[in-house]
Amino acid sequence: MALTDYLSCRNVGRSGLVVSEISLGSWLTYGAAVNDETAADCLRTALDEGIFFFDTADVYNQGAAESVLGRVLSEQTRSDLVIATKAFFPMSDNPNDRGLSRKHLTESLEKSLKRLKTDYVDLFQCHRFDPNVPMEETVRAMDDLVRSGKTLYWGVSLWNEEQIADGLRVADELGAVRPISNQPPYNMLERDVEERVIPFCEEHGLGQVVFSPLCEGILTGKYSGGKLPEGSRATSETYGRFLRPRMTERNLDVVDRLAGVAAEAGMTLPALALAWALRLSNVSAVIIGASRPEQVRENAKAAGVTLERDLLQRIEMILSGS
Repeated sequence: MALTDYLSCRNVGRSGLVVSEISLGSWLTYGAAVNDETAADCLRTALDEGIFFFDTADVYNQGAAESVLGRVLSEQTRSDLVIATKAFFPMSDNPNDRGLSRKHLTESLEKSLKRLKTDYVDLFQCHRFDPNVPMEETVRAMDDLVRSGKTLYWGVSLWNEEQIADGLRVADELGAVRPISNQPPYNMLERDVEERVIPFCEEHGLGQVVFSPLCEGILTGKYSGGKLPEGSRATSETYGRFLRPRMTERNLDVVDRLAGVAAEAGMTLPALALAWALRLSNVSAVIIGASRPEQVRENAKAAGVTLERDLLQRIEMILSGS
């Protein structure tokens, strides 16, 4: 089945790759917390909503997330999709089965392609920076993977501006393909990349593929007042470990105030938060997580939304503590 209706989309940085503004990710969900049948429903709902950009990684549930995506997305016309995966974290006790060495990047991508049931990925990303591997080795390996057709583009995740600058310098010196993207956390409560990373990337042509745009669910409003709904991620020892430290009194108060602004604007809080992240032209896409198809449908409504200046000013006042 080919996609006929595409969600609002953007180029990734100055590259020619076009992605849907909303991407469906699989961190902490598919292959683990969400059963495979529900995961498949979420993926098919995303396709129905016009989402065609899907992000995963080999380490997400030790390959299980990629396998879930492979089973469902292989039903689609491959050229209709943009599939991104990542490598860096250990996948076994083998000392070579980790990091950004040529060996690990090459072998990791081969395994990811098998799990994803595809001959290539559109975007292969360095999941973290690796201080133990020469930049020249990593860049040349990525260049070779692009030239082999196993990936069409490459990017990085959670690299700072100095690390990105070094990667670009080495790529230019080697005549190698440059990275086109960076994948940082970015949301109303976590804005560190605004100061240096985003301006640098904008200047040098990399786009941001943002993860955690709802701050691990805090910006949905479901934890208002510090409550922990039964079955929510925050109640899980395994899946709530990244979320609970963010549930500060200050953050929860900000969320309550933002919920009022969203209601006045006739929007849900998640849609407002996603549209806010997408207000920056350097943000190519925001990656959502979903454990139910309804969440996918609701979050897809943020695509193509332009927030008025006075609304953005009100939001900024709340975020700055005014």
